[in-house]
Amino acid sequence: MFCRSISDNFGLLLADSTESRINSAIHMFFMNFDIAVIWMDRNFQVIDVKIAKKGHAYYAPIRAAKYTLETDVKNFSYFHASDQLKVIYVD
Repeated sequence: MFCRSISDNFGLLLADSTESRINSAIHMFFMNFDIAVIWMDRNFQVIDVKIAKKGHAYYAPIRAAKYTLETDVKNFSYFHASDQLKVIYVD
């Protein structure tokens, strides 16, 4: 929130302790640009993909999700429901 833009090679991965539809919901208040949102289950399988519009009140996945990836809208077409993602943590 409150950023002016997002780099097309940047993403923010949000993780919850359990899978939930409500806890993985996002809002777009105070956002200055649209984003692509990718929701995944505990196995990093894509559940839902949406373009979240700036200022919109509420977005939630169609099913419970554990992970939420927020990235530039240019990356939207790379993700589809039932895709299996591999996430590598680099410290």
